[in-house]
Amino acid sequence: AIALTGAYPPFSLINDKNEVVGFDVSVGKEIARRIGVKAKIVTTAWDGILAGLLANKYDTIIGSMSITPKRQKMVDFVGPYYSAGRAVFVRGDGNVQALADLKGKTIGVTLGETHEKWARKQGQMNWTLKTYKGLPELLLELEHKRIDALIIDSIPGRVAIKKNNQNMRELNTPEIEGGAVGAGMAIRKGNPKLHAAMTAALAAMKADGTYEKIAVKWVGADIR
Repeated sequence: AIALTGAYPPFSLINDKNEVVGFDVSVGKEIARRIGVKAKIVTTAWDGILAGLLANKYDTIIGSMSITPKRQKMVDFVGPYYSAGRAVFVRGDGNVQALADLKGKTIGVTLGETHEKWARKQGQMNWTLKTYKGLPELLLELEHKRIDALIIDSIPGRVAIKKNNQNMRELNTPEIEGGAVGAGMAIRKGNPKLHAAMTAALAAMKADGTYEKIAVKWVGADIR
């Protein structure tokens, strides 16, 4: 079984037919197929996703999880299977031009993401932080002016602008640390066979063009 939130387009989302689809889902199913197991997709809230893995509720998390030293103490990672950077998005029609313009403003983040932790450390910005379950909620809150900006991975934000015509733009923030971060597939420690099988399947997908096909379909570019 593969865990993800289902609330992180274009990586995982629920479509009109009530199916969980997206880049992470397609990659996960393809890896399962290549190692000879049937993929079962489990949706779960982000803030409890690691606990569920450690409690044997599923076998892996393929949910755009950033590989961090803290998480590496708890789980093993296969990958990175793609890279993304931290980005700040504001309303397209607003007059915010730089990070400094957001001093004292209300910022939206996804609960339990590395971006939430980063935002909490920016004391000098005097932000009011609001936490949400996932990207669809964040986009809605920005649209309704309940938050002034959101801090997320760059790729989903860019896709929302391109695909949904979201009234939003990315701030140019060269000063943000956490530029490009690798996303990994989390598995429980002490599973060398599974780790090796998933690593080999990922490498084969990248080599034979399957990875690129999935990436272009969902994200619009090869994001390895």
